[in-house]
Amino acid sequence: MANSRSKLSAQMGQVNPFRVMTVMHRAAEIEQQGQKVVHMEVGEPDFSTALPIVNAAKRALDRGLTQYTSAPGIFELRKAIVKRYEQKHGVVISPDRVLITPGASGGLNLLANMLVSPGDGVLLTDPAYPCVRNFIYMLSANPQLIPVSMEQNFQPTLDQLQQYKTDKTVGLWLASPSNPTGTILEKDRLEAARDWSKANGSHLLVDEIYHGLQYVEELPSILEVDDSAFVVSSFSKYFGMTGWRLGWIVVPEEFVEMANILAQNLFISAPSIAQYAALAAFTAEAEAIFEQRRQAFSERKAYLADELSSLGFKISDNIQGAFYFYANISNFSDNSESFCKELLDSHFVAITPGTDFGEYKANEYVRIAFTTSMEDLKLGVDRMRIALT
Repeated sequence: MANSRSKLSAQMGQVNPFRVMTVMHRAAEIEQQGQKVVHMEVGEPDFSTALPIVNAAKRALDRGLTQYTSAPGIFELRKAIVKRYEQKHGVVISPDRVLITPGASGGLNLLANMLVSPGDGVLLTDPAYPCVRNFIYMLSANPQLIPVSMEQNFQPTLDQLQQYKTDKTVGLWLASPSNPTGTILEKDRLEAARDWSKANGSHLLVDEIYHGLQYVEELPSILEVDDSAFVVSSFSKYFGMTGWRLGWIVVPEEFVEMANILAQNLFISAPSIAQYAALAAFTAEAEAIFEQRRQAFSERKAYLADELSSLGFKISDNIQGAFYFYANISNFSDNSESFCKELLDSHFVAITPGTDFGEYKANEYVRIAFTTSMEDLKLGVDRMRIALT
């Protein structure tokens, strides 16, 4: 008999499922029945982790480096990250301000706990990465969703920030490049976000998880214009280390001590082997591999842009980073979940409904990832053409 005294906490009623994982589970069921599914749902590079990283992990295992590390992570890795910011963005930061986390999710969770109190409001774009909303809900705080459209490049305007802020607003959380839209914040828009945040007494956090995977000449970091901003980043996307569960955050100097205390309590340390492996991500050999893969993503993007448009999807012509199209399906359906279910169950193509990413026009959009081979993308397009004609 169930214990009648046991019940979920009140805020759990607001936490939504991560729908892309539901799509992946259903796709796996279909594959178990012997069907080939074209995976265009998951935000995970299809390439295996680069061999220099794998070999570095093997060497770490051979050396017995399997113990806890310090809570903020091994110094060598934090120093390598600092060097990358200097080389790529021209900013100099102390390694003390960098904390290695169990994936970017671990970093977001730490920052949410550090910066958000019950009843607070945090401004987010709608659409946005779904787990961010849920982290805020878990703290009995309120995501303040700003509806952003394709016409405005899926990024908020200053007028919208003024419109949607309240006296409870404590933070503005942005993403560049964005999941699910692939759009970025240019330097002038980062400066505007900085100025607005300072004028309104709000902290500023920018998700830079997809840095490296860009298709424009310049992708600035918020740290180039605001040393007091919070940054979350990851080894999962550009560096291709999804299953290694490794990310990092950068915090202002005055938050270092508390960030370390939270890391000690939330996760003790990030995985040791993953940290030692990630040191090899900053070698010239690994960087050459990453750049080859970025070029492959660029070619897939160009192919899929033409094909999706010809099929009748409405897509942005300004996909600047990441590996997604946030595609409007209003020519076909007004229910993105049913649309995705039919496409998967009947035509074996997995994509993600817009309802995973927010509320604004969510039933008019789907996210289509070009994280599979060109061969499979072509198969997926052929299957979608049959489904939509």
